[in-house]
Amino acid sequence: MNADLLHQIALTLIKNIGAVQAKILLDHYENAAAIFGARMSDLEKIEGIGTVRAKSIKHFKDYTRAEEEIIFIEKYQISPLFITDKKYPQRLLNCYDPPTLLYYKGSADLNASKIVSVVGTRSYTSYGKQFTENLIHELSEIQILIVSGLAYGIDTIAHKSAIKNELPTIGVVGHGLDIIYPYENKNLAKEMVNQNGGILTQFTSKTKPDKHHFPIRNRIVAGLADATVIIETSVKGGSMITAEMANGYNRDVFAVPGRVTDAYSAGTNYLIANNKAILLTHAQQLIELMGWEEKKKIKIKKQRELFLNLTTEEKIIINILNEKDNVHIDEINIKSGIHSSSVAAAILNLEFQNVIKSLPGKMYALYD
Repeated sequence: MNADLLHQIALTLIKNIGAVQAKILLDHYENAAAIFGARMSDLEKIEGIGTVRAKSIKHFKDYTRAEEEIIFIEKYQISPLFITDKKYPQRLLNCYDPPTLLYYKGSADLNASKIVSVVGTRSYTSYGKQFTENLIHELSEIQILIVSGLAYGIDTIAHKSAIKNELPTIGVVGHGLDIIYPYENKNLAKEMVNQNGGILTQFTSKTKPDKHHFPIRNRIVAGLADATVIIETSVKGGSMITAEMANGYNRDVFAVPGRVTDAYSAGTNYLIANNKAILLTHAQQLIELMGWEEKKKIKIKKQRELFLNLTTEEKIIINILNEKDNVHIDEINIKSGIHSSSVAAAILNLEFQNVIKSLPGKMYALYD
């Protein structure tokens, strides 16, 4: 029996110890085994742990359950990904509550360079279906990983569209990997795994798809991706939770607008109207705003500069933006060594000349 894995699983089974507390503990101890071996007096002194949680750790005895889980994952060739593992999704580490341990069945790279989550209502319209299919078809022009929640509706359409367009796709589920919910998506889940995608969860086997598990699942959908696209949702839909979480994780959120009379566009229209999402009309817009066109820009950038009468400040800023896809205004100010007011004036002039463009989050990038 793998002793490290045994303690890693056991850590997730301790009463009163959630993802946030586990992260705190791992900041203080080298590994999960060290947490179980720590003295009660040391544990309770840790801010965020205290006496009650320290007692829960020291009184934990259910290693049999952890042993059962190891047998299960070995039998079905499931990969356990502990928070300190190299293959653990690194984007989740930027969230305040990353899952301590993930269970993964599949082969897609969870640290792919470009990841987009696509979610929406179960009760989709023909408009929502068509937009989802078109969006993913257009995104297939770049190497991208599609993430969704394997639920009825838009989620299912997103996964199927990804497979059709030969894109890897990950389904994040709110239950253990001994079942697939909804049952009707069992064959779809198998196809996703077989087509270089996968199924991901933080829940152990024998965990049922209870209602309160899905908001927990949604935070992984939001945190795993660079951007989240909301296709259709009511104002109280589950996708609104995903959007809020993505915003909380400082991820870009895009929403598809719809008619004000359509119930399942009410949520997306609300997100757009309240500046909680960027209005999305086509895939190219998302690609450009995310700065995912770098390879197509390089030659054109240098050619354009030859025909421009640039100031010294403008040349410095262009050289900074040539270094990577997009750069934050603070980084430009620091690297340029120019007074912030002069930077602002130079950027404005470059925008007027269509040399650079502004992106969400005070980021800037060079135009094609």
